[in-house]
Amino acid sequence: MKLVTVAQMRELEQAAIAAGSSEAQLMDEAGLAVAQEAWMLLGTLEGRRIVVLAGPGNNGGDGFVAARHLADWGAELLVYTPVEPRDLSFRDAMIEHGVAVGAGTDDPEGQRLAQVLGSCDLVVDALLGIGQRTGIDPGQPIGRALIMLGEARRGYSPPKLVAVDLPTGIDADSGAADPLTVEPDLTVTFGLPKVGMYQAPASGLLGRVQVIDIGIPRAAQEQVQLELMTAKSARALLPPRPEDGNKGTFGKLVVIGGSARYVGAPRLAATGAYRAGAGLVTIACPKGIIPALAAGIAEETWLPQDESDTGTLPGSAALSLRKDLAGYDAAVFGPGLGDNDGTRALTWALLPDLGGLARGVVIDADALNALASMGDAPERVPSNAVLTPHPGELARLLETTVADVQSRRLSAAQEAAARFGCTVVLKGAHTVVAQPGGETRLSPFANPLLATAGSGDVLAGMIGAYLAQGLEPFAAAFLGVYMHGAVGEALRTEMGDSGLLAGDIAANLPRVVRDIATA
Repeated sequence: MKLVTVAQMRELEQAAIAAGSSEAQLMDEAGLAVAQEAWMLLGTLEGRRIVVLAGPGNNGGDGFVAARHLADWGAELLVYTPVEPRDLSFRDAMIEHGVAVGAGTDDPEGQRLAQVLGSCDLVVDALLGIGQRTGIDPGQPIGRALIMLGEARRGYSPPKLVAVDLPTGIDADSGAADPLTVEPDLTVTFGLPKVGMYQAPASGLLGRVQVIDIGIPRAAQEQVQLELMTAKSARALLPPRPEDGNKGTFGKLVVIGGSARYVGAPRLAATGAYRAGAGLVTIACPKGIIPALAAGIAEETWLPQDESDTGTLPGSAALSLRKDLAGYDAAVFGPGLGDNDGTRALTWALLPDLGGLARGVVIDADALNALASMGDAPERVPSNAVLTPHPGELARLLETTVADVQSRRLSAAQEAAARFGCTVVLKGAHTVVAQPGGETRLSPFANPLLATAGSGDVLAGMIGAYLAQGLEPFAAAFLGVYMHGAVGEALRTEMGDSGLLAGDIAANLPRVVRDIATA
């Protein structure tokens, strides 16, 4: 499913107008759809009291159109304008149509608004729509209207609420939410969903989402490069599993990582890789931690490496690893290496060899921190790499702050993909997968259950397994991220929001993959 920014949505609307539609027709389509959805939400309209909160712009115009239809269908309507519409013809048309119109200028204390909100059956939020930003002043008319709406929704018998395009207070691009935002039962959005709807915290403030076709040309929609991941698109990427396959058919993966302090990280990555279907997984790690690792996992093979005095891999390990890489299709590099000089030396020396692998490399965890310390990092990262940073790691790679990354997750991931010339996975709520050229996928999942140590190691192993099975880096990252999130959603129904162990993700992956593959 395609997602758009505000600017892109404006361009699509202009494309519709250029194709023979008009702004008035687009508004008529939008308003009619809102009215229909409101009717379905209530079940019946005869005698039902509905308040439309109409803002000064086109979003308010959509609300006026919806009000006209709802009145024609038997509802008792009040259209309330906290501020005067820019186009007074909307208001005048309502009055001519016999629909009651109330104005904030005639209700300075908001007494009438508070009364009707507290006694109505449904409210339509058509105040600001997608052209807004956060920072609504609670002392101004729209802010006061939202405060009263929030109080009504928390009341003894709250009205149902339908938001037009977006709930007022949501930033359509960033997903930021104003404190005054009131969560609706239903958001009716037009043309295509907006990218901010699938970023936190907005994603939790939409209620049910209904996307309405208002006549945007299909050819124009196809130009949009951002898509929401879906089960259907993930299913199409699942590698084939021929009955006569063997472990070589399903790819050979090497996991390079581990240290005395982080023994479990390469194990989790390797287990994630096996559960995602890799045929053979080898762990290359300091030889001193192999007994601890081997006690917990029997399926791996090993490439024992000499270690430093602190139990980490030194830069010199690149020499021995270089000889063995030719036997593998793909690699996962970084889980549990530790942030130290040895890791930095190893990363610098080994990157060209990892780039020579036939199907690519996942660069994760401390290998990313090592990259951030290199002045020539963009030149050394192979084009078949998948970088998997969390926000702190991406902030270091882009030489910015975590707050900056989190405020623009989509563009930050796209910037990193362009700078490093490879696929980038920005982890977190609604993980972003971007590749050079702008093509981007956004995860539908925001799940606190997955916020647990080792979850990222399992994800790195899964992406590595899909690389080893022949998927291109962008597709492997997409599939790994989606399946990782889908497991979390499945377990959330059983476990709630906490208590997950990273190993549970790997253990439950085959079941979830099966369910998606056979849906």
